[in-house]
Parts: sequence; structure tokens; C-alpha cells
Amino acid sequence: MKIHLAAAAVLSATMALPASAQDQTVEIQRPECVAPAQPGGGFDLTCRIAQRGLQDVVSNPIQVTFMPGGIGAVAINMFNTVRTDDPNAIVAFSSGSLLNMVTGKYGEWGAEDVKFTATAGTDYGAVIVRDDSRFQSLADLMSALKEDVSSVVLGAGGSVGSQDWMKAALLVRAEQLDPRQMRYVAFDGGGDAMSGLLGGSIDVYTGDVGEVLSQLEAGSVRVLAVMTKERLGEPFADIPTTNELGYPDADWAILRGYYMGKNVSDEAYNAWVKAFQDAYGTEKWKEVVEAQGLQVYDKAGEELHDDIMSRVETMRQIAQEAGLIQQ
Repeated sequence: MKIHLAAAAVLSATMALPASAQDQTVEIQRPECVAPAQPGGGFDLTCRIAQRGLQDVVSNPIQVTFMPGGIGAVAINMFNTVRTDDPNAIVAFSSGSLLNMVTGKYGEWGAEDVKFTATAGTDYGAVIVRDDSRFQSLADLMSALKEDVSSVVLGAGGSVGSQDWMKAALLVRAEQLDPRQMRYVAFDGGGDAMSGLLGGSIDVYTGDVGEVLSQLEAGSVRVLAVMTKERLGEPFADIPTTNELGYPDADWAILRGYYMGKNVSDEAYNAWVKAFQDAYGTEKWKEVVEAQGLQVYDKAGEELHDDIMSRVETMRQIAQEAGLIQQ
């Protein structure tokens, strides 16, 4: 497979070069990271990691542009039509993007229609409320849902069937309730969902913990629980997990990364893969990733492709079981 050969070539070339050559910056003429949503939220965060984390390994500054619409649908359509061989651009994606590919929310475009390039890190689902919320704990929220599931307005940056919807559905299902009965508001991206939470149009935002670092520091929101098995490190070490609070099945991990158009040249693809590989493992990369509230998770090229295909297959099975797609 071409993507496998390209990544292998990069790895071989990198190992063969002396240290002085490996220290040279990667030449990308007009590097751009496309965030397929409005400013704010996870896609913006993902592009900022590339912009700052690759600052010392690419020869030109990375520009961040925004392409909102359909939680990534507009972007993947653009990169399968007009910009399919663009050598300068990477597009931010998340596990939610993969789920949208699996469930057909991107129309005809799926995981085989892009070249997965590199990761930015991993994030985890979070149960987020305003600082003045009536829900002081996850127990308060779950009690309210159990008493009347329609009394709580949940929302996030994704439509029904998206990963953010699934986070809300997992919470509801944890109390043996029907997710189809919950009140859920879909926003076009995490930034819009956060505005909805702060503005009072929703009670609970089932977003990603990495997105809310600045709001946490400002004291405008509280995280009732992180949707993971084990506690995260700082700055989230004091936040309990759904697992420890008695809901072991209500966990959700989010991969964040970048893809390119499927017809980009091997040379262009290799250049971006090498840029990320050069940055991975450096103290600066680690600092940039953790500053955005993510956990370090470094994969690029062939290794990432295999990882993604495995995730996609797992998501397809879950989606079939949930009736989101036909078997």
C-alpha cells in the first residue's frame, strides 16, 4: 500500500541521516492547518498544537484557517474535490470525524479517502457544567436524569450519532435509560457548544476535557467527571472519573490528529510525516500538547494508518449494534 511504503521510506531515511542533517528544518512551502469548525473547540486546539509544536522543525510558519460546516463534512469534501492533492495543507480530525466517516455523515467520503498523517495527542470525554450549575456532582446529574431524563438539556458539538452525542448517550444508558428520550442540542463545533453552555441554552456539555482548560482556569465551568478509567495528571488530577464514581461503561477516549488529501504526492506526505516525527519526543512538543490539556500520543505514517483502520473497524461494529448503520 502506498501509504505504508511512504512511511517506511521516511523512517529509513531518518535513521540513515546523521544528527546534523536530522536537525535541519523540513521544507514545506506554505504550511497550513485547516480546522473544520468555527474558532474555539477541539479542531482549533488541534491546529494550534501543530502550529506551535512544529515551529522549530518546519521552515515556514503554519497558518491556521477555519472551514466550518457539518462537523468536518465541508472540509473532507473540499479535500476530495478541489484540494485533493494540496501539498501544503493538513486537516484536523478527531475520533468523532472517524465516527462520522463510518456512519455516512460525510456522504460518500470515508476513511480510505484521506491520508492520515500524524497525531496531536489524545483527549477524553468530560461532563461539563457552568460554575453556577445546580449540579454540584455527577451524582446530582445522574439523579436528575433518573428522575426525569427530559428535565436536563444536554448538548455538544455534534449531531445525533456523533461521538459527543454518544458521550451523552453513555451517561443516560448508565442509568438504564433510553438515549432517544434525552433532550440533546447539537452545535457546529465545541466552541459553539461552550457558548451555549455559558449562555444557558444547555445544562450540560458533553465535550472533551482538553477543550475546557482555559474556562476551568477562569472559573467559568466545572467538570463533574472525566470519562476515563483512570485519573489524568495535572492539571486535571483532582477531577474524578466516571469509573471511580460508579459508571465504568461511561468512558470515551478521543484521538486528535491530521490528514491530507488522498492524492498528495509521496514527497509532500513524507515531508509532513517527517516534520511530526522530528517533533515527537522533544520537550517542546510535550509541553505544547500538555498545555492544551491533551495526553501525549505520538504516531505518524504507517503506524498511524494501521491504528486508524483498527479504530474505524471497532466504531463500525458499535455503530451497527446501536442501529446507526445497516449491517
